[in-house]
Amino acid sequence: MTTHYYKIAGHVLSVCLADGLDAASLLPSFSPFQCESEGAVLLEMEVCQGVAPSFREWEEIGQFDCGGANHGVYNHKNGSYAFEISLPECDGGSLSCCLIAPADFSHCQAVLVGASQSEQQFGLNNAIMMAYAFAAATQDTLLVHASVIRHAGYGYLFTAPSGTGKSTHTHLWYKYIPGCDLMNDDNPVVRIVDGETRIFGSPWSGKTPCYRNIWAPVGAITRIEQKPENTIRRMAPVEAFATLLPAVSSMKWDRRVYNGICETLSKLLMTTPIFWLGCRPDEEAARVCYEAVKVVQ
Repeated sequence: MTTHYYKIAGHVLSVCLADGLDAASLLPSFSPFQCESEGAVLLEMEVCQGVAPSFREWEEIGQFDCGGANHGVYNHKNGSYAFEISLPECDGGSLSCCLIAPADFSHCQAVLVGASQSEQQFGLNNAIMMAYAFAAATQDTLLVHASVIRHAGYGYLFTAPSGTGKSTHTHLWYKYIPGCDLMNDDNPVVRIVDGETRIFGSPWSGKTPCYRNIWAPVGAITRIEQKPENTIRRMAPVEAFATLLPAVSSMKWDRRVYNGICETLSKLLMTTPIFWLGCRPDEEAARVCYEAVKVVQ
C-alpha cells in the first residue's frame, strides 16, 4: 500500500491505497492539499478494490438522496457505520463504493466496486468527504453546502438548495463587484479558530473545478431565495440557526455528530452575521447584497 497525506482546513488525513491504485487518477482534486506526515491525523482511510460487502445483518438507517446520488446508510450493533455510495441516476445509479467506519470515523475503509475509473473516483471522493465531515464534527468544523466568493480578504458564503442560484449569485459578484475571486462552489469547510469563523477551500466543489487550498475570515453568510424583487435583511439568531443547519453535512440520528455540529453553529452565530436575500439573477441583486453584507474596514 502507498500512503498519501492531505491537509484540509488544518486537519490532516491519510489515504492508504492498495497496490495498483493511483492517487493522481482517483483523487485529482486533492493534489493542492497534499502535505507531509505531521502531527495528529484526523482520520485514516484504507482503500481497496473488491466486491461489495453485504450489510444484511446491519440495521438500515435509511436511503438518502445526496445531490441526485443515493447513499444507503447502515449501523452495526457495535456502533460502526456502513455507507453504500451510488452514482447519480443520470449516470446509471449503480453502486460505486462502500464505506465502513467506526463510530468516531477515525479509521475507515473504502471498497471501490465501480467498474470504471470515473465511477471509482466518484465513490472515493464521496467516501472521504463524508468521513471527513463526521470525523471533524466535534472539532468546531463544518462541511457546508455553499458557494463562496472572496472580496477584500473576507469570504462570503451563499447557501440554498441545489438549483436555487448559489453559483449564479457568486458569478454575479465576480462579474460586477471588482476584486472578487471564487474560493469554492459547493462544499467549503467552515471552522472556528481562536474565536474567529474561517472559511477554507476544499477538494469538493461540485460541477465547478475550484479546488483551492486557501482560507479567509468569514464576512457573512447569506441564504438565497428566488424572488421577483431584490431584498435583503439580517436574520435573528434562532432563524439563522434553523436556516444553516440543513446546509451542513450531518447525521441527525448520531448524537456525537449532531451535538458537535449544533455547538459549532452556536459559536458561529455569536460572531458571524447571517442574512436572507430574496433576489433575481441580475446585477442589482449582487450590488444590493454586497452593500448589505460587506465588512467595512
